[in-house]
Amino acid sequence: MNDLGKESVTWLEIDESSVGQRIDNFLVRHLKGVPKSHLYRILRSGEVRVNSGRVDATYRLELGDKLRIPPIRLSAKKVDTPPPQALSARLAGVTLYEDDALLVIDKPSGFAVHGGSGISRGVIEQLRWERPELKFLELVHRLDKETSGVLILAKKRSALTKMHALMRDGGVEKRYLTLVKGVWHDQKRIVKLKLHKYLTEDGERRVSVVEDGQASHTIFYLRQAFAEYTLLEAELKTGRTHQIRVHLAHLGYPIAGDDKYGDFPLNKQLAKQGLKRMFLHAFSLDFAHPLSGEPLHLEAPLPPDLARFISTLTS
Repeated sequence: MNDLGKESVTWLEIDESSVGQRIDNFLVRHLKGVPKSHLYRILRSGEVRVNSGRVDATYRLELGDKLRIPPIRLSAKKVDTPPPQALSARLAGVTLYEDDALLVIDKPSGFAVHGGSGISRGVIEQLRWERPELKFLELVHRLDKETSGVLILAKKRSALTKMHALMRDGGVEKRYLTLVKGVWHDQKRIVKLKLHKYLTEDGERRVSVVEDGQASHTIFYLRQAFAEYTLLEAELKTGRTHQIRVHLAHLGYPIAGDDKYGDFPLNKQLAKQGLKRMFLHAFSLDFAHPLSGEPLHLEAPLPPDLARFISTLTS
């Protein structure tokens, strides 16, 4: 929004990229840096209007809507907040694929995909800040903060909805690499468990195995055996929260470095040996392009820190 900080009304016409989006989410996206409390206040007061009429925060935008945004009197410093240097540097050069519909990156470990819960800016907010020319940019799926690897973002709403449909229908093949404690013997193992998601007293998400939980399905393949560890490939058939982590912990093969479901004394020892994060990497995705139908195979190499640790293990 170039008019932020100016005492004049801004008029926008809604195009295809914003059709179906709630107006409160649209304002958050386009009025970067403006507190949400202020956005909801100008909605409630009727200062924001659509086609000259008042709307509430749940209104969904339609093609051709004329949107009136009142003067936003905020300093440029507040609106144009400099990016976190660590995140900005780590996102440089991580693009795996890009066209007019999709942006696929190799997400670094240690960064949340979106802000919230004390995180001022995640990967999606950072990319929007760095790519202001993109009118639409949304996450297609998510990765845990400590998980690295292939992450898809949509640059068109039509691509986003079709990617979500592909995922619901099993049209996206997701594969991860993970290192577990223990000797794994099966070349291939199918794991199906019922999972229940809950919050701890501290408000953190956790998942447990229960009889009346949601169905989950992972196929594990043996990639490389070591004296005390095993490198596995995990193919996700469902996408439950912390699915791979909980499946492996339940089987007695905790992921190395997992700070939620892992072997905590072991994690301290591994940190001294150079593994300072969870060894879980989303290394490949296969799917048909949501608009052209072209088959896509996207792969992110094992990050240097994980590759270095693997090189220290004995067979």
